[in-house]
This record gives sequence, C-alpha cells and structure tokens, in this order.
Amino acid sequence: MGVVLQIDKSSPFIGSLLVSQYVKKDFQLTIEWGKQNLVTTEGATFSTASSICRYLTRLAPGLCLYGNSAVEKTEVDYWLQFASEKLSCDSEFDNALLYLDRTLGSASYLVGAALTLADLSVWAALRVSAAWCNAVAARRVSSGTLNWFNLIASQAEVTEAIALLPGLKVTPTEQAKKEGQRDEGKFVDLPGAEKGNVVVRFPPEASGFLHIGHAKAALLNQYYQTTFDGKLIMRFDDTNPEKEKADFEKVILEDVKMLEIVPNVYSHTSDFFDRIAELCEKLLRDGKAYVDDSPAELMKQERDAREESKHRNNPVEKNCEMWREMVKGSGYGQECCVRAKIDMKSDNGALRDPVIFRCKTDEHVKTGFRYKVYPTYDFACPIVDSLEGVTHALRTTEYHDRDDQYHWFINALGLRQVHIWEYARLNMMNTVLSKRKLTWFVSEGLVDGWDDPRMPTVRGVLRKGMTVDGLKQFIVAQGGSRSVVMMEWDKIWAFNKKVIDPVAARFTALEKEGVVPVYVAQAEVSKKMTAKHPKNAEVGEKAVWMGPNILIDAADADTLEDGQVVTFINWGNLRIVSVTRRADGKVEKVTAELNLENTDYKRTSKLTWLADLNEAPLVPTVCVAFDNLISKAVLAKDDDWKSYISRDTRHETVMLGDPELRNLKKGEIIQLQRRGYYICDEPHAPVSRYTGKASPCVLFYIPDGKEMPQPTGTKGSSAAKATESKKETKGRTAKAEVSSKASSGASTAELYALVGSQGEKVRKLKSKKADKEAVDVEVKALLAVKADYKKATGQDWKPGQAPPAHSEKTTKSEEAKPAGGSESGQLYDLVAAQGDKVRQLKSEKAGKEVIDTAVKALLAVKADYKKATGQDWKPGQVPPAQSKDTSAQEKVQKATTKESGAMTQDNMAANPEAVNLKVQIDQQGEKVRQLKTGGADKNEIAKEVQNLLALKAQYKEQTGLEVSGAARKPEKKKKPDVPKPTPKLEKKQQESSDIKHKTRLGLEARKEENLSEWFSQVITKAEMIEYYDVSGCYILRPWSFSIWEKIKDHFDKEIKKMGVENVYFPIFVSQSALEREKAHIADFAPEVAWVTRSGQTELAEPIAIRPTSETVMYPAYAKWIKSHRDLPLKLNQWNNVVRWEFKHPQPFLRTREFLWQEGHTAFATYEEASEEVYQILDHYAFIYEELLAIPVIKGRKTEKEKFAGADFTLTVECYISASGRAIQAATSHHLGQNFSKMFEIVFEDPETQEKTFVYQNSWGLTTRTIGVLCMVHGDNQGLVLPPRVASVQVVIVPCGLTANMSEDEKDAVINKCKAYEKLLSDADMRARGDYRDNYSPGWKFNHWELKGVPIRVEVGPRDVKLNQFVAVRRDKSIKLTIQEADTVQSVKDVLETIHSDMFNRAKQELDQFVTICTKWDDFCNKLDEKCLIMAPFCGCEKCEANIKDDSAK
Repeated sequence: MGVVLQIDKSSPFIGSLLVSQYVKKDFQLTIEWGKQNLVTTEGATFSTASSICRYLTRLAPGLCLYGNSAVEKTEVDYWLQFASEKLSCDSEFDNALLYLDRTLGSASYLVGAALTLADLSVWAALRVSAAWCNAVAARRVSSGTLNWFNLIASQAEVTEAIALLPGLKVTPTEQAKKEGQRDEGKFVDLPGAEKGNVVVRFPPEASGFLHIGHAKAALLNQYYQTTFDGKLIMRFDDTNPEKEKADFEKVILEDVKMLEIVPNVYSHTSDFFDRIAELCEKLLRDGKAYVDDSPAELMKQERDAREESKHRNNPVEKNCEMWREMVKGSGYGQECCVRAKIDMKSDNGALRDPVIFRCKTDEHVKTGFRYKVYPTYDFACPIVDSLEGVTHALRTTEYHDRDDQYHWFINALGLRQVHIWEYARLNMMNTVLSKRKLTWFVSEGLVDGWDDPRMPTVRGVLRKGMTVDGLKQFIVAQGGSRSVVMMEWDKIWAFNKKVIDPVAARFTALEKEGVVPVYVAQAEVSKKMTAKHPKNAEVGEKAVWMGPNILIDAADADTLEDGQVVTFINWGNLRIVSVTRRADGKVEKVTAELNLENTDYKRTSKLTWLADLNEAPLVPTVCVAFDNLISKAVLAKDDDWKSYISRDTRHETVMLGDPELRNLKKGEIIQLQRRGYYICDEPHAPVSRYTGKASPCVLFYIPDGKEMPQPTGTKGSSAAKATESKKETKGRTAKAEVSSKASSGASTAELYALVGSQGEKVRKLKSKKADKEAVDVEVKALLAVKADYKKATGQDWKPGQAPPAHSEKTTKSEEAKPAGGSESGQLYDLVAAQGDKVRQLKSEKAGKEVIDTAVKALLAVKADYKKATGQDWKPGQVPPAQSKDTSAQEKVQKATTKESGAMTQDNMAANPEAVNLKVQIDQQGEKVRQLKTGGADKNEIAKEVQNLLALKAQYKEQTGLEVSGAARKPEKKKKPDVPKPTPKLEKKQQESSDIKHKTRLGLEARKEENLSEWFSQVITKAEMIEYYDVSGCYILRPWSFSIWEKIKDHFDKEIKKMGVENVYFPIFVSQSALEREKAHIADFAPEVAWVTRSGQTELAEPIAIRPTSETVMYPAYAKWIKSHRDLPLKLNQWNNVVRWEFKHPQPFLRTREFLWQEGHTAFATYEEASEEVYQILDHYAFIYEELLAIPVIKGRKTEKEKFAGADFTLTVECYISASGRAIQAATSHHLGQNFSKMFEIVFEDPETQEKTFVYQNSWGLTTRTIGVLCMVHGDNQGLVLPPRVASVQVVIVPCGLTANMSEDEKDAVINKCKAYEKLLSDADMRARGDYRDNYSPGWKFNHWELKGVPIRVEVGPRDVKLNQFVAVRRDKSIKLTIQEADTVQSVKDVLETIHSDMFNRAKQELDQFVTICTKWDDFCNKLDEKCLIMAPFCGCEKCEANIKDDSAK
C-alpha cells in the first residue's frame, strides 16, 4: 500500500515536497493538496516538516538521503534543527548565515560528499526566507554559499517540485533575471568552436586594480567559457618587471572573485620564459629575427620612414653574439633588443620589424634576478596562447593592426593556430581608464583610494552600488559588438536598477536643514508593520511610527495650502488645517488633522514624512552623491586631461533617517522614497562611550540612469500644476527670446553665432542632467533658429562651415569669404575640410599611417591659420577681419563678442542694474589699484579685492556674463583709424589683470584653501628644494641648507658644552646586527632599504642602510665601556638616515632620506641619564623659540607612541594653524637599560664589584625643522624667514633707475647700495645687494618676498640725495624710512622686532587653540575646531586606541 502526502496549498512544506520527488521513484507515493501538511500511515500521523522529511527519507534507504553512517545521520539531524530554528528566526539569521558560509567555504554539500536531506531542508528554509533575499541583494552571501544554493536549485527533482506548487508566481528576483535576458546582445559564434573544447584566456597585467574595461574582457571570456562548457585561463602578463607588483596580483585575484568569475587555470607568462627565449633563438638561427643596438629614437625614425636598420642583415653569428650579451645583461647588452624581421615596407606599422625581446636588469616580482632579457607582450602572447591550448583569443579592436603580427609569429615558429575574435573596448564618457592616470588620482589624493566610488575600478563601482548581476547584464547586452562608441554611465546604471529595484527595501529620510514640523491633531503615538517593498513581500516588513508630531521636507511643505487633502505615505490622507509662513515666505510650521476615512488617493499629493518621537528616535544619516572626476564628456587625443579635472566631486547632505536605518548593514542596498537608491557604506553606530556621539549611517547614492530625484509635491496638487504652468510659460518665453533675436533683422553671421550659442546651451543642460522639460524648451528654440538660418542662407547650419556673408557691394548670389579677408577665409575652410577628412578616415577604420598623415596635414593648416589670424582655429568662431569691406565681419565680431561675455552698450541699456554694478566695479577696481600703487597694508588690499570679486560675482549672476575689464583712464589717445579685434583686447585685459598668475612667478595656491599644494609651491618657488628622480628624495638648495647649518652650528656648540663629542659611524648595517633588537627594529622594518648586489654579483648577506643608528653604534659601546671610569660616554653624529616610507612623501616633513643629528649617551645611574633627557629637550625648545620664532609644547609621549625600546620619550610639538594639527618637532628618549642588556653594555660597579648594565639616552633633531618653519610662518606671498636663521637678513634693491638718467646718477645709486651692503655686513648682518640689470625692481621685490628675506632695503635717487633709505618688513609689509646715520642700529632693532613679532603671532595662534576637555562630549567638537586638547588620560594603551578610533575622521 502506498503513502499519501498531504500538502497545504496556502503554506506548503517545501522541504517535504522536495524529498517526495526523490523517494517517489523507489516507493509508491501520492501527493494531495489540501489545507494542512501531514503524512498519515498505519497508526501514526506526522505533521511537522522535520518528521515528514525523516519518515519519507527512511522509506527509500537506498538513496542515502539520511547519510551513510551514524555520524552523517547525526549531522543531518543537526541541519534539520538548524533549518527549522536558526534560519527561521530573524534575530539569529545573520549568525546562522555566517556559520553556513564557513561550512560551505570548502565543501560542496552540507554532509558528506553527496546531496542529503540536510541540503534539501536548509535550501527550502532559505527559499522562503525574506532575510535570505535581503542578504543576496546586499551581497552579504559568500560565493561558496551562493554556488551551493544554485547547485541545489538546478537539480531536476528540485525544479519539478517547485513547478508543482499551485499558483506559484515568479519571484521579483527571478523576474528581474528574465527581463535581463531580453536585453542580451548579439554574440557572434566563435569560429571553429566545439562544445567542451573551447579554451579562452584573460591576461591582465599586475600593474593596477581592475577597471570596468577589464571587467568586460573578463566577463566576455567567462560567457564563452560557460556557453561552450569550456575552460578559462587566468594568466598574468608579467613580461615587464618595471611595472608588475605582487600586491596588484593579489587585488586582481580578489577583483575577479568579486565578479564571481572562476577560472579553471591560473598561470603567468613568466612560467614560459625559458621556452619563449628558445623560440627567440630559433628565429635568430632561421634568419627571421636580428639583434639591433640602435637608439630608440633612431629606431622610431627608421620605422616611420620605412628604412631598414643597419643590423637587419647581420650574419647569424653576430646576432647570436649580441644575444648572448643581452642574456648576460652586460652594459652593451642593455643597449640591444631583438627585432622580428617581417616587412619594413608594410603599410601596417606593427609589421615593421617589431621588438620582441629587450634587456632589463630590474628585479622581477616572480623570478627575481634570474633573467636579464624579457619578451614583449606582442611576442609572448601568441606563443603562450598556443602552448596553453587557447582556442580563441578575445582581443579588443584596438589590437586589430597587430593581428597580422600575431599570426606571423605563430607561422614563423610552427605553432598551433589560435582564432582571434575581436570586440569593441568599453569607452565611458567623462572617464579615463588608463592605469597611469588612475594611479595619479590616487597618489594626488583626489580620491580616497582605488575603491573610491568615483573611480571606474571594479571595486569603485561595486562600492557605489553596482551589483555583479547588473554589470554582467550590461556586458552581455553589449554582446560581441565591434562598434567603438562612447557609452554614457546612465546606460550601465539603468541595467543595475533592474537588478536592485525588485529587492531594495524602501525607507524614508528628510533633509535635516529646513525640515518643517507638522502637528497632527488627535493623532496618538502608535506603530504598524508594513512591507519594506510594496511589490515584493520576500523583502520583509518594517515598523512605521505615527504620532502628533511629524516632520516633512521644506520643499514639500512649500506646496501645501490650507484645506488641502494630502496623502502621507504608509499612513493615509490628512487634511491641512493651516500653513504658517515666515516673513520671507518660507513655511515655518503646518497644522493638520486626520482624514483617514477618505481613501481617495488618486487626486492627492503624496508626501514622505517621519514621526518625531522619543520612542523611535531618528537616525543621523549622511547621503553622499558623487560627480564625474573628468568634466569633459569625451577627451580628444590632444587634450590635456588634467585641465578637465573636477575637484569638488563629493557632495554630502545631512539627513534625518527612518528609525529602521539603524539596522542597515554595510553593503545593503535600499531606496529612500522619492530620493533614489542608496548603498550603505558605513552602518549607524550607537553613542560611543569615548566620543559621546553616534556615528551616522553613511549612504552612497546609486545612479539609476535618470536625473537624481528631489523631493517636491507630487501629482494632484495645485502647487504642482502651478509649477507646470510656470515651466510652460518659461518655455514659451525662452523660445520667444531666441526667435525675436533671429527675426529682428539679424545677419547671417549673427544667426550663425546664435545657433552656436544655443547649441552650447543645450549641451550644458544635458551634461548637467537638467529637467527634461527645460531641455525640450531649449531644443525647440535651437531648431527654430536653425530654421531661420537655413531660410536666410539656403543651407543647413554646420559647425566649422562659415555662413555666406553679404555686403552692399555684392549681390545676393555672391558669397563672401567667411568673416574675413580672402586668405583667412580660405584657410578657415581648409581647416574645416581637412578635419572632416580626418573624422571620415577614423570612422572608416583606415590604416594608422593614413590617419597620421591626414592629422599632420590638419595640424599644418591649423598652424598656417593661426599665423595668418593670430588666433587658434575653433569651429563656429569666425576669423578676424582683414579688409576694409568689413560690414559682415563687424557683425560677426559683434555676435562673437556677445558670446564671449563682453558687455556692450545695448546689453547695458537693457539692464539698468547691470549698468550700476558696472560703475561700482570700475570704482572699486580703481580703489584697489590706488591702494596697491600707494604701498598700503596687504590686509587692507586683500579686503578690498574681496569686495571687488564679490561685485563681479554679483554682476555675473545677474547678467550671465564675465566683466571684460575696468574702465581705466587711457594714458594715450587711441587711433580711431586702426580697429583692433575685440577678442585680442579682452585677452590683453585678462592677462593684465592677473600678471602673477600668467607668469607663474608667485604662488597659485592659497594656504588656507589647499595647504599641501601651497607648501609644495612655496618650497620650490622659494628655491628651498629641487625634486629628484628618486621618489621621496630631494635636493636641499643653498637657501634651505643654510638654515640647517645655522641650527647645526648653534646646537653643536651647546652640546659640546655638555661634554658631547662628535663621531661618525658607517651608513651600512649588517642584517644580523639589525635583527638583534627585533622589538626595536619592528617599527622600522617596513622602511628599511637593503643593498643586495655589488655590480652584477649578489651579496652573500643583504646589507641595510641605517634607518637609525642604535644597532650600528651599540656593539662598539660594548667594546669601549668596561669600567665606571669609561662613563659617561656622550657621542653625537650629524648624518643622514634612510627610511623607505611608502606613504605619500612630503619634502622636509616625510622623506625617504633626511639629515639629522642623533645623540647616544651612556651613564652609570638612572638619575644622570634622566637629567640629560630633560636638558636636551630644553635645548630643542630653545632652537624653535629663539632661532625659528616658533612656540612649542613640551610633553611626554604615550606608551603606544613612545620610541620602540625606550622607557619613555619626551617631545616638543609645534602647532600648524592652517591644518589645525600638531607636528612632532624633536624627541629625546630615555632608553633605560633595554639596549644595554641586548648589546651587553656593562661596567663594573665600583661599590659592588658586579657587572652592571648602563643607562642610555638617544635624542634627535631633523631637517623637519625647516618644513615646520615654512608651515608656521609662511603666507600667501611665500616664505617668511625668522631673521636669526635667514641666509640673507637684508636684501638691497636699487630703484628708480630710468633710461633718462645719466650714468653718473645711476652709479651714485648703485654705489650707495654697495656702501649700505658693506656697512651692514661689517656689523655682522647678512646683507646682499641685488644689482641684476635684467630684472625690474618690481620683479625683484616679488622674488625676495617669495624667498622670505626679513628686510628689503629700497634705495633710489631721491633717497641718495636725502641720505636715507626705505626698509620694508617682510612679516608685516610695513615700510620704514631710516636715516643713513642710524643704519646699523636701526636695522638691528628692526630684525629683533621682527623675530619678536613673529614669535608672538605664532604664540597667540597656539594659545587661542589650546583647550582643556574634561568631558568626552566636547572632545571631537574641539578637534573639529582645530584645537589642541589637554585632557585627563589613564595612560592605558587600549583606551588610547579607542580614543584614536572614535575621534578619527
């Protein structure tokens, strides 16, 4: 008799149904659909999922679904309980999922090596779990668990069971997948492909992170791997030892794993280096290759000219001899390369004897120094493809010219043929995909790292919310297309939306600024459960709180009217009782009443809202949106890409979030209602015990292919209708404005310019993702003016095609040259025609040589155009007039002038406010000029300049135009008969308004705006350093080294008074000596530089370059110290050390090599050593305060921050006001007996006669002092040097020497300057005269001001007569008149005053920002206010770590 299994239609036990499909083959089983789940058999009824599954499984023991042993059966029972308890409980689901991930990380099934009841039960529990659906959407499920889930789902019995479920609807996730399949692109069948025999490869170079271009290549290869049940090889192209890094290999493998790509084989090109070298030798022996020692530039010239190299016909013996030199890596060998002998006359440049091997002596990341010769990628690729069994090599179309080369290598070497299949590379607008350029963004700090959401890397786009499924669907949709197009990011994000929309939970958030309170009468505090997703119950439920006090967005509040019925989403209809507005018209508060019985939602506005309740506090949230890093949509080949970099690309909005957001996990994707999709980058953290603050939930905006939504009243409201009406009116007005301009008797030249300006306006609107209606309005206006243009000229408007111009002297059928004389007009047309030719050749995929020839011709005719007209050729910009018949030309110039923003009389007359503003700008500009020429205080000048800029900004906002220049009084009368082109005049005015910027003499960055860039410019332009070709190392120029010398002279003198002697120890440290003190060197280990080779010989043991000298000096101390009579031993050395830091280096502050002094002393007692530590610290403080005029704070380092191996560390810290942070200035360490015990430095105690370990100190001061000096005292004009360390304290500049002066008068001024120079020098002041006659006095003033000289002396003819001179203080820009008789004393007094004033200013800044905190609530706030905090601290390292973590930004 069979068994009857009854399944509940409304709530079926899916696990029982799955088991039934397996056992029914071995046992008679009938399935009936009813109202309960149970199995009834003789004398027993089973009604729980676990008992039904166990019973059915035991009916068919031969299937082994219950396991094969007692142990396996016990494990199955555990998993049955796990499925019914852990996976079914929302609070325990996350931990259960983690356990499941760990179990399936290295196993295919839960129990044993085959499918069991455990797999079916757990799979069934996940199948109906909303928490599982959320975890998959948020990518919180490991690949191992996902692969297992898909494996079980693919079983035939499982598929049959799911199909039996009555009324089964396709889940939203599955529906999204089906929709995605409809978007699949067209794939070309691979030639010669056979099921199971296709082998493809993905060969990235380990020189950076994978970007989406690589992702396309990898996913396409995976597509054919799975389609043909083939094999995918993951091969690292490591043919260039200069570029590859092991770190990048690791991250690339991680990126591939993120993309859920599972290669069958992993390999490196270097695995085949020996075989590739053998094949190269074969080509040499066969006469199909030769060795060439021609310089690279000559080789390039010969290839361009299609001329053969002198070595092309070398005998085989000579080629082999030169090859052996390359293999050895000799000096001559490094000048050689191997070239394939193909065809130097070929039109295909890739066939003109390409290089196939070159000599490189760099260390290879995998093979070390084993090889000295390395193949090129083009040579290695076909060889390794053939050897590894690749059947189809997928390559982008940019490699098309090299396909013939690829096949030539295969044929010449007699290797197995490989099919090449081409596809178009992925090109994204507003994006660069070059690894070199992406690395620049990271190193310059414009992004946070390779995973920054603004980066086009795999990690970047995934962090921004791209899903792997979305990315795959996008790639699959492209198919095998070979069309090279620029893709907009909107396309890829639209695909992603299809994936996330069905599973993204819906929540609410309001902008914190401007939120409006709403009081709802009769409403009580309550909550209800509602679906997180209105169309997908699998996503789960959320709590919605309601109460009398709620909040809405200000934009929504502005649309409300008294008496209006509004639908509050997830609550119901409310009637607006009153809307209270402030004097400025903004809504202050709203009063409403419940109207829940009204269920008419079709004609009401829909608002999002949040309840303001203590029972459910709102979650602090920060929504972050990102712009493109590149402002230009498509970069041309000749564009300077750095000039199109957008700096302000991260935009944060502080929000008040739904209480449910506190449960979000990192990586979870949600939708904020009426705001778009977001991914959780940082989950909300509760109030920290250390900071007293909660960490906000940080959400990154996920684009969805549309404009980012903004909260406003939705359909149904009168306000919305009014807005639409306004848009229509605005549209009609815009169209009327353009039409009126076009129809008011405009010439063809004016119409031509008008079309260009309107087109640019449309492009800007589209690039800014403007509202569609606004774009449509401007497009219609553009079409209207184009129609007018065609009506007037009889031809369509085209960029670069000049309009036909008509003058009084010509008939309507006669066409004039475009906007100028015959020569410029012809050249203009010629450039346009040649440009069209180049574009046509590129679109037709013409040969590279043909295109290059056409481009060169285009550049040549552009140069001729510029020579003839004095300006660059631009499409739509009419060339300047050259003839007297200028009626058309003048009209064009007039239109062009309006386009460029110059204010004409007509413009101004139409806008009286603009006229008034222009007058104010002129007056303010004249005021600034008078202040500058009168030598006014710089702070006063800066204030007035800011006022001028504010007026100009107001003018631009009102008119949309730039101010062309102030109305200055002309010095000479203009010649009326000589017209000057307006564009050139504007250019001159612009240049004259910002000479410093154009000449790049002064600083272009401001200290308070970009400290890093300012610092870099100061130290280079002030001639402090010169950059070197080894990263992190710098040349100290005399101007900075002299400061170090003065510090050295002072300190050396002081320590010698203490009995310290100078010595010098070697720079090299043996490995054994360095590792003797492992605890000490641990902090330096990553920074140690090693010498591993002498010439070409490997050293038996690597030798370190000292990062510090303890391990160098202390072995000698152990030899020298035997008795108490040898103590104290006090030694110091002035030297350099090398610390190969991998952080971003900064000159003076963080460098790989720096100068310092390091003192190392040994004492018999702790008291002696301790006294010296504090004594040295006082000397360091004196250097900063008395020499550098920098106040310091003296203190003791924490245990975590102290010097490795020290008992305690003392420090002096300086405050940098521009950054709001302190910087370590110098340290003095008490080492105790730690090092003496390690190095056996002992002496015989005279009292006890026992061996006693000495007490030691070490102390150091580095060239960081110079960097601190620049940071503290420098300003936006350059350095400000303290007089006591300045290389030049007084610079003397002769002034007022004109061409009209006699030589005697000039000599009198020069001789007086030299007399002052000698007088000051004799008085021990460092004075220098600047007598260069090729620079003006003004240039010299700026030069020495930039270099920070404390006093500038100005001497002119009038000063000579009056026996006086003018002294200008650098620190305050104050001018002083000093009599010649008082020169020495007055200048000395001024120098002392400067030092005192500089110190006092810095001290005032320091004192202003030193604060005492006794509450953690104030700690972070004070840090944000750039304060130095003094706070009670227990000294515990764990507490210190918590403070750092919680206070870090």
